[in-house]
Amino acid sequence: MAMRGWPLIKLLPVKTDFHFVKFSKAFGILSAVLVIASIIGCFYPGLNMGIDFRGGASMEVSKPAGQTVALEELRGAVRELGLGDVGVQGIARRGTDVNDGSTAIVRFQIPEGRDQTAVVRQVEAAITGAVGQVTYSDVAVVGSKVSGELFTSGMLALGLAVVLMFAYIWFRFEPQFGFGAIAGLVHDVILVFGLIVLMRLEFSLNMVAAILTVIGYSMNDTVVVFDRLRENLRKYKQMPLREVIDLSINETLSRTIITGVTAIMVLAALAYFGGEALFGFSIALMAGIIIGTYSSVYVAAPIILLWGVKRGGPADDASPVKLGMASRP
Repeated sequence: MAMRGWPLIKLLPVKTDFHFVKFSKAFGILSAVLVIASIIGCFYPGLNMGIDFRGGASMEVSKPAGQTVALEELRGAVRELGLGDVGVQGIARRGTDVNDGSTAIVRFQIPEGRDQTAVVRQVEAAITGAVGQVTYSDVAVVGSKVSGELFTSGMLALGLAVVLMFAYIWFRFEPQFGFGAIAGLVHDVILVFGLIVLMRLEFSLNMVAAILTVIGYSMNDTVVVFDRLRENLRKYKQMPLREVIDLSINETLSRTIITGVTAIMVLAALAYFGGEALFGFSIALMAGIIIGTYSSVYVAAPIILLWGVKRGGPADDASPVKLGMASRP
């Protein structure tokens, strides 16, 4: 008996004929507005910096094996002290790879002007009163200088990732493809920053990792479209460029939808079951996947349309086909 395929896959059309380029101008204006709003939001009201970038302290809290640390009670006890952002996450017990619920790591801020040792002792007393007798270890304090260096390093990592992606596209495709891809990447990163500001998500090293992942996903999706576009430019040498772009996007659309929806389903489960520690990370990744798919269609491709490309035939190799230079048959 033959195995039946996933029934919902039949909901996706085998072939689509959407005219994406037709709406590129309107969506281009929308993207520009959102990018400007996101940039303004990064300065006012600004990013909600986490302990990694604002400075603070962390400690490991553990109970004997077999006993559970109540994370919500622990988190509530520290928050009542009014120390700003508080992060609580269950971790594997030291010396094992199993998270049995007996160990957690607590991160909290130390207000300016307060004695660091006194604040740590206050937190320990609050935790003991809320969850009972526990053991404290690996107490570490991150000063403002170190947290500033971490923020600078994180931003440099994002910038370097964009530059390396640009170099990759530059050598793999023509220059206009590279500029289109980089425009899409910058667009995606800025809009993810805007979402972080809008939702007041904590901006930490986890969020930097999420944005780096978004950069990789966005570039992968763009390369898939560009590969098909390059193939179709060689195959349909007389077809107007706008039609070749529409054709290429339509031919890769089902693959893009299936990949994106699958990733979003996994991230949605991670956001729901991963608790507060992974919620912001998951939301940023889900938004990045949606934005990255959108930018491949309405940011990267329109730049190629405006710039023009050289066709693959010997007769017209030196003749770039630009917007308005070729009429529809």
